[in-house]
Amino acid sequence: MVSAHGPGILLVDKPGGMTSHDVVSRARKALGTRKIGHAGTLDPLATGLLVLGVDSATRLLTYLVGLDKTYEATIRLGAATDSDDSDGEIVWRADRQVLAAVDDEAIQAHIAALTGPISQVPSTVSAIKVGGRRAYDLARAGEEVVLASREVTVSRFDILELQRTDDAIDLDVIVDCSSGTYIRALARDLGSALGVGGHLTALRRTRVGPFEIADAVVPEAIATEPLLSSADVAVRVLGGIEVTDAEASALRHGQRLTGAAGRIVGEHAAAIDPAGDLIGIVGRRGADLKSLMNLPTGAAAEGAAEGGRAR
Repeated sequence: MVSAHGPGILLVDKPGGMTSHDVVSRARKALGTRKIGHAGTLDPLATGLLVLGVDSATRLLTYLVGLDKTYEATIRLGAATDSDDSDGEIVWRADRQVLAAVDDEAIQAHIAALTGPISQVPSTVSAIKVGGRRAYDLARAGEEVVLASREVTVSRFDILELQRTDDAIDLDVIVDCSSGTYIRALARDLGSALGVGGHLTALRRTRVGPFEIADAVVPEAIATEPLLSSADVAVRVLGGIEVTDAEASALRHGQRLTGAAGRIVGEHAAAIDPAGDLIGIVGRRGADLKSLMNLPTGAAAEGAAEGGRAR
């Protein structure tokens, strides 16, 4: 079944308490298609931007998953939880006198140490697979979970507001980071470095690559909003080149564009035909360009006709 809206990309503002799968299920019903995927989920606690691909545009998600992201979060210092967020059980509380002795300068110094290229151990309650099972399933079953550290980049970690009580220090922060960064782990590691424990109490994703939360729709409005066209999205993310009808046909048949590598700036680009439709994604192969992903014939035209206003 193909969506009446045609293929395209959908930006949704996920509310708290709703899982990412819930949003995908609602989109499938609203758009009348089973073929919907996502470019990265959000925890039930979290709110904010989900990027969904509809019908043939799900093929683009491979190129969207690794985009950098922006989050707004509240970190509570003074207690650690078993999930590194407020959905978990508190496993340790800091002494009030120890917490009171943590000054603003110390907090800023340890935030600075968590900025830039860092090695991070993901939260135990995460979707990472260990031996074919999700880490959170293992943790909830009482099994020991040991996750390897990973290299991530935190390009911005700024405090927007700091509030103190006898039992906690709440930090409202904004974080720009590479894909794969766990904000819960940043909260945990900051609290650990300060010796007082830390966890998240709020998390909102406001940006994924060039896509902003201001352009997202609430789940209730999915059926009434036009999708972003596959061509517009691919060009925004990868850059684009215009190809002739003959070149478009060649790419669709698996042929290379001889000596055309100099027509793209990076390693990949969106190939756009004279009608403005996305043919697929091309990449360098020596001096040539080769198709790395093609859309089904006619799907791109259908998507453009049904409408993707750029947002």
